[in-house]
Formats: sequence, C-alpha cells, structure tokens
Amino acid sequence: MLPTLCPTTSSSLPYPHTPLLIILLMMTPLLAHAQTSPLTVDQIMQDPATWVGDWPTDLHWADDGVLYFRWNPQGAADSDSLYKVIEGRPVNLTRAERQQRAPRFVGWQHGTHVYDADQQRRVYDEGGDLFLYDRRTKTRTQLTDTRARESRPRFTPDGTAVIFTQDDNLFRLALGTGRLAQLTDLRSGSERKDDQPDEQDALLEAQQQDLFETLRERRRRSEARDAAQQRDEQPTPPTYYYGSKRVQQLQLDPTGRYVTFSLGQAGPRKPTSVQAYITESGYAEELTARPKVGVPGGTQAFFVQDLQQDTTFEVNLHQLPGSYDVVPVHRTEEGVDVDSTKGRSLSAYGPYWSGDGRFAVLDVRTRDNKTRWLARLDPQTGDLTVLDRQQDDAWIAGPGISWWGGASTVGWLPDHQHFYFLSERTGYSNLYTANLRTGEVKPVATGTFEVTDVDLSKDGRTWLLTTSEGSPYERHLYRQPVDDTRRTRLTTQAGMNTIAVSPGGETLGVLHSKTTQPPEVFVQAPRATPRRVTHSPAEAWQAYPWRSGEIVEIPASDGAQVPAQLFRPENPNGAAVLFVHGAGYLQNVHRGWSGYFREYMFHNLLTDLGYTVLNVDFRASAGYGRDWRTAIYRHMGGRDLQDYVDASQYVGRQFGIPSERVFIYGGSYGGFITLMALFTEAEHFGGGAALRSVTDWAHYNHTYTANILNTPAEDSLAFRRSSPIYFAEGLEDPLLIAHGMVDTNVQFQDVVRLAQRLIELRKDDWEMALYPVEGHGFTEPTSWADEYRRILDYIERSVGPEREE
Repeated sequence: MLPTLCPTTSSSLPYPHTPLLIILLMMTPLLAHAQTSPLTVDQIMQDPATWVGDWPTDLHWADDGVLYFRWNPQGAADSDSLYKVIEGRPVNLTRAERQQRAPRFVGWQHGTHVYDADQQRRVYDEGGDLFLYDRRTKTRTQLTDTRARESRPRFTPDGTAVIFTQDDNLFRLALGTGRLAQLTDLRSGSERKDDQPDEQDALLEAQQQDLFETLRERRRRSEARDAAQQRDEQPTPPTYYYGSKRVQQLQLDPTGRYVTFSLGQAGPRKPTSVQAYITESGYAEELTARPKVGVPGGTQAFFVQDLQQDTTFEVNLHQLPGSYDVVPVHRTEEGVDVDSTKGRSLSAYGPYWSGDGRFAVLDVRTRDNKTRWLARLDPQTGDLTVLDRQQDDAWIAGPGISWWGGASTVGWLPDHQHFYFLSERTGYSNLYTANLRTGEVKPVATGTFEVTDVDLSKDGRTWLLTTSEGSPYERHLYRQPVDDTRRTRLTTQAGMNTIAVSPGGETLGVLHSKTTQPPEVFVQAPRATPRRVTHSPAEAWQAYPWRSGEIVEIPASDGAQVPAQLFRPENPNGAAVLFVHGAGYLQNVHRGWSGYFREYMFHNLLTDLGYTVLNVDFRASAGYGRDWRTAIYRHMGGRDLQDYVDASQYVGRQFGIPSERVFIYGGSYGGFITLMALFTEAEHFGGGAALRSVTDWAHYNHTYTANILNTPAEDSLAFRRSSPIYFAEGLEDPLLIAHGMVDTNVQFQDVVRLAQRLIELRKDDWEMALYPVEGHGFTEPTSWADEYRRILDYIERSVGPEREE
C-alpha cells in the first residue's frame, strides 16, 4: 500500500522536508509496478477448450447440401465432435449418421470426372475403399471392400465405369456388370530374361533339329499352339518394369489411350535422430527425423504409355527453354561469386487433362525452385509447348503456389480449353487463364492483392474467389463472371473469413473471426445478413475486456511501411515488448483470431501491467506479395531483423521508450530473430526470450531453407551471415532460451550447440529452460505455463519497472 500523503504535517511524509512533486516523481516506478492484471499466466496457458471454449473448425459442405463442422464444446471424444447445421442450429451427429454421411464437397472440379456428366453421381475413396454417391437419391454404395488400398477414382467420360489406382496399377470397374479389368502392368524389379544357349549349346541344338524329324514336328506343333492361344487371348496391357523406383502420379487420360506416371528415385538417406527421455517404457527412445539442408536430392522421370501402340517412353523435360541454363551457385564468405556452375534438375507434376482428353498440361519445376513452366504435353510425341514461364531470382511461391512444386491451385473451365492458374506476375498471387488452343494467357483477377482460394460455380460461368482485395488484414469472398473482370463482394462481416460455398452456390458457410472473437460458424445467402450458428467462448473468458489492438504502419529504414498490431496500456510503465511470429511465411497482423491466441492473451496481460506491446509482420511474412516474401533471400536476419530495429526506434519516438527497455521474444523463426537481435543489434534491445529457435540454418530442413539460402555447399556466405551461432559473442542483454527436447523440427541439438558456444565465450547472463516431453509445438498446459512464467520474469527483470540498472 502506498503511504498516506498529508500536506499539513511534514513528519507524515515518507521523505521529510522533500517537496511533494519530487516525491511523486520518485514514486512513479513504484506506481507502475503496482499495476496488476485479472489475468494470470496459469490461467491463459491452460487447455484452451477449458478456458477460452472450444471453437469450431473444418467447416465444409457435403454433396447432399448439408453443412458440417468439427466442434467439441462438451469435451467429448474427437470422434463425437462432428456437427451439422439444421435450420440454423448445430446438431451433433450420431455414430450411425457419421458412418452414412454424404462425402465432403470439394468443388465441382470441372473436367476431372469425379462427378458424372450430369453432376448427379460422385465417386470417391474413403478408408482405402471406393464409394459411389447418388445426389438424387442421397444414397451411397460401396464399390470395393478389399485389404488393398484403392484411391483416386474417377468416372469414364460416359459414366459407365470407374477408373482407379490400386497399388502401382490402374483398374477399370464396370458399374453395370461389376467386371474388373487391369489397365496397366507396371512391375517392380527387372524383366526376367530366358537363358540363352552359349555358342557350343546352340550348335548342338541346331544339329538335333537338323537330324531328327520328330523334334522338328514337336517344335512346329508347340509354335502353332502358342500362336493360336495368343490369337484368342484378350489384349493385355504392356508390361513395364520400373526397378526399385517409386511409381507416382499414375493416371489414365479421359480417352483411355494414354497412361502417364512418374518414377522417383530417392536420394541418399541421411536422417537425423532425436532422443525421447520421458517414455512409458522407462528407456530412452531414439526418434528418426528429417535430413539437414543440402542433402542430395532424388531424381524424377516422367513417362507416357500409349496403350494403343503398346509403347512406353520418357518425356524429355529438358526440351523446355531455359532448362539447360546454368547459374552461378557458389558464393564465398567474402561475397565473391566463384565461377562455378551446375545444370538444372527438373520435376514434373500432373498432367492436368482437359475433360475431353484433348489437352494435357504439365507443371514443371527446377529443384532450386527458381523456374516454373506450365507446358502443353503432346502425349503421342512427348513434345512440350510452353504456356507460361515464371522465373524468380529468389524462389517461386505465393498463395496457391507451393514452395516445392505440385499441389498448386490449377484447373479447367468447362469448355475444356481454358486452363487456370495462379502466378506472381504482378508481384502478387493473381489468377490467369491460358487458352490451350491458341496459347494466349489472360488475367482474370489481378491487382495489389492476393488470391488465396479459387473455385467455379456448378455451371462454370462464375468465379468464386477469396482474396485480400480492399485490405491485407481481411479475407472476403468475391463473385466474378467468367467473361468479365468485375467482382462483387459476397461476405459482409469485417474480419477474417474462411468460406465454404454450398454445392448449389446459394448459401455460404463462413468461419468468421475477429481479433477478440474465436471463429464461429455463420450461414448466409450471398450479400445477405449472416446468421450465427455457434456460440463458443466460455463466460469466464468473455468477462475480460479483450483488446483488439490497433493496426499501425511502422516507417522502416528503407522507406517501407511495416504492418504491426499495437497494444497500448492505459498507464504505461515505460517499457515495450516486441513479439516475433514463427514460420517466417505467416501473417499475424490482421483483424481475425490469431493462431497465436495464447500469445494474444499474454499480450493483454502485459498491457494490463503497463507494457506497450507490438506484433510485427516483418519482411518474409505472408499476405503482402512477392517482394515482401523474398526480401530475406540469402540473408535471414537481415531485412527482417531491421524491421524490428525500426520497431524499437518507433516505440522510442512515439512513446518515449528507450531501447534498453525494449524486450523481444518469439518462437521458431521468432526465436531465431530474437537471437539475431540480441547478438547483432544489442543496442536496440534490453533482453529477449528465444523459444524453439533455429541457431544454425545449416542444421535445418532442405525444403524450407534451400529456397531462401540455397545450400551450405553452394552458398556458404548466406548460411554464415544468417546463423545466430556465428554471432553469439555479441550477447550483452539477458537471454532466455527455451526448447522442447523431443523437437523433430528445430531439433534440441540446435540449442545444445549454441549453449556450448555461449559457455566457451564466457557469457553469463543467459539461461536455458528444457521441456522433456515437448516437440516443436507444445501440447501440455504445464509446459506452456512454465515457459511463459519464465518469459514474464525475464521481461520484468530485464526491461520492467524494477529492472536492475
């Protein structure tokens, strides 16, 4: 309790003969520290279903026009968490209803023949077996029940049969008769050759045939029988032996003539291992984990099999222009490009066949992911004609465009002639179509916004696009005629929206969230007022006045405006906390519910205590286009870290917070940035907490790291200047390192190596907290609580009101 101040009796003052104004100024730190929060770390880090309330996920329509979602407000078993919306109410499905429900609606997928020509029947796989769903009668029929695994079914164009994959071969199931026919004969191993007689044996055999009529007659009859049998046998598919490679992307074109597939050969296995010490057996267990960046990659070859001509041949991907280009790849630590070059390893994905089988498109990528071709394939000759070539000196990616090839957003219009795809031609992931007959590419939805989801209406006349148009901090659904460029926004609620459009297009299911509200299910007609279906938050959680945070733009030292979410305290204590999100390519500044909801609640607690808090969407974050994404190419901890230096200076200018009272923390990529901040820009920060952090990029995985830094052998400069372990001597401020010991992503070895480096450098103002049962993403509330109690303690003692000077 503060001492009572009495203006009439000097002896009642805590400091006799001292003016009252000076006393109040002297007590300011005490007043700030006296601030409290109704929140506690234990409270906000408990099981979110218990504290916040379980919110719905996995919103989707089924082919029968029913809207489903996952929800567990009663804490039931996960298998009992499936709900449907009936007359605007959530209804929990019974076990029988779950087993007989219609298949998930995944869009009309024009030209893929997952529906028949009338769009009334759907074929799909579930649990390794095939099923047929009739939308008119709302009944499903199981087509296979085997121990083998059937997958990727589709109708033949006339709808009389189903083509599917079983193991490494294609089969055809006639729906009328049930007749099953094997369409391909791909076999592992190599073809067995009949032993051929050597020269001596061949001479003896010829002598026998020449001398004895009986032997000649027996051979004649045997050859005649074989010829007759071959004449009467049903045609069989050509046999092809693929050795020890893996068959991938096996499919039959809609005409039934061409089979396409790729054969993959894995590179040398160089896995890592992680040790689990807290096990049920009591014995330490070794877990096999991913290789490190730079492991030699595998190879892939793409093949066409012509069933009519009984031929199989490899498509030469290097006929594509630029596929033989060589680029300088070896960069020394002195920054000099060495005259060392390499060729280009290519992989093909697809092909994506038009519904009538006239056209096929291949998506081809280089292993370094700097070039992507969309090319028309002539299956008869293997010739490739380029439709679109995307080149990036950094790496190809963006919403709907994968970081490694394949699995991208592509498809066909119902005319079987126009192929759609996403490209960053404008600097943002935008939508285009290519005319396969003329080769002309046209923009569909382009601008300084990102298209994140693409679908077509049932009749194929209307685009349904989810974009960031209007604001990078929200997502909305737009309707656009296929033959027009004008869009109409269909969703009406401000915030983040994940939209599921009903099969008929007449109703929208929306998972809508705001910064202060977890996702809830809404149902609405396009442009109409949404109706709320679920109410998830617990009463105790809602009782706290959660802050939205103000979205601001921080002036960066290079002239850019960096998005940030600002939490301002009513009674500032003169300190700031900067949060760094993980994943690198992720957006955390928006008007929706954060994936970092625990950190969001922690930031509210900090704001109650008087701290100014900032989330920053630094360079490399998602949501802001290609240049923002690739600004870290060849230097992680460069421009991204500078955005945090600029944020530290921003709170200094705006709120008078000195740099020594700025704390920085984050996990994964956020932990990495925290380390780089304290090691290389110590004058701008007063302390930090690095959670599950990468300390040396040469020890991280290949897919993510090689896109940004190339490989250690090719680009040692990029790895050295991007890895905190090389800059540990710069540590001057208090540092907390926290890591799960069973982390198979950023492995425990990362921080063990850093710890040894700090020990050898005789650094003393750091400590490490270890979590024996946790992986990369913590699961136990006790671990979350322990970690964040330590972070709060570090914040208060390093930059807080009672920090040690």
